[in-house]
Amino acid sequence: MCAAAVRSRCHMVLDAGLAGRLEHFAVDLAALDGAAEYVAETIRRNYPSLQVPPHARWRQFVIDGEDRYAEAALKGIFSPEPNERARQRFELAIISVLLDAGAGPKWRWQEPVRPVRVEDGKFATRPVGRSEGLALASLNAWVARFFASDRRRGFRADGAALKALSAEALGEAFLVSPDNPLEGLEGRVDLLNRLGDTIAARPDLFGSEGRLGNLFDALQRRAVGRKGVRPGGSDTLPTIAAPAILALVLEALGPIWPGRIVIEGINLGDSWRHPAIDVPGPTNGLVPFHKLSQWLSYSLIEPLEEAGIVVTDIDGLTGLAEYRNGGLFIDTGVLKPRSPTLYATALAPADEPIVEWRALTVALLDAIAPHVRSLLGVDAARMPLASILEGGTWSAGRRIAREKRADGRPPLTIVSDGSVF
Repeated sequence: MCAAAVRSRCHMVLDAGLAGRLEHFAVDLAALDGAAEYVAETIRRNYPSLQVPPHARWRQFVIDGEDRYAEAALKGIFSPEPNERARQRFELAIISVLLDAGAGPKWRWQEPVRPVRVEDGKFATRPVGRSEGLALASLNAWVARFFASDRRRGFRADGAALKALSAEALGEAFLVSPDNPLEGLEGRVDLLNRLGDTIAARPDLFGSEGRLGNLFDALQRRAVGRKGVRPGGSDTLPTIAAPAILALVLEALGPIWPGRIVIEGINLGDSWRHPAIDVPGPTNGLVPFHKLSQWLSYSLIEPLEEAGIVVTDIDGLTGLAEYRNGGLFIDTGVLKPRSPTLYATALAPADEPIVEWRALTVALLDAIAPHVRSLLGVDAARMPLASILEGGTWSAGRRIAREKRADGRPPLTIVSDGSVF
């Protein structure tokens, strides 16, 4: 189901909440102003100029102001040829996003501290956890050509390597050990294995060579020429709408999601059942989120634009139904669990309280965005939803989680297999 379906069905759940018809959460819109103030303060803290980049995986490659992706590009690891560079960036983004489910509170990537050396002559390291740590680990694996079946062919990723990947090999690459456990390791590997199978089954999208980066070429073929799509411009430029990026991502990656609902032979991916959804047809009762697929779609925008393709209607995508955005609304009192036992219960993605929470999160992100813009004195053109997510609700959700819980965990306990959160 498309981005428009994500938005409309999540708002159905919010409407039910505002009417007091939800079983697991009460919605207090009076608390939304306080949440918006917290988000606006977080944006001012992170981006004093209010020049906020869009939410994308590329932000997690920046550590203490140093962009590790840019450093790799300067070393010649990424091609100077625009289309080849886009293919490589697609490959890194896709793999890194699929590996980005919650790492858990204990896992850390050991980031070299430069240029300081310790006394024994080895480079010192610092631990980096969660999304940033996973980003650095995936970039390090990319630089080592870990996802290429024939490393002599350069920096690339192909289906054969992904299909053959083992949990042992990925664990070694990500420094996993009994003292450094990574939640959902097997689930992450299963996703990449299934991606390898999917690449082999779709030569129309990935080519006879089974290269992951050929998805860029597939999107390039779907771009249409539009005149004057940039302010003051008159040239005809290849253009694609952000929801069309998501549509291809869902088509190309749909089969990789394990144990999901299948209707008429189509794997619906990150879609789950909730009784507030009352619509005609076979998808009645289902609410889609496509969190990782939308996160990936946001992350493909910059490689496309660097290659000369204009991306429009970015706000046609939705906010992301993940635990930082969702945790923000619980921790600021916008969402109130009806039962206190919800805080102490381990819940899976398919469990109704989690589905309800995620749907409310997407709809409330739409609701909070105008409040945040008003507080900052900007409009939607200057600060689209993607920037509010980045600046923003995701950062604010992480910040308030650390303020309320020593280990920074989300307010609810989620049992994740590495393929959703």
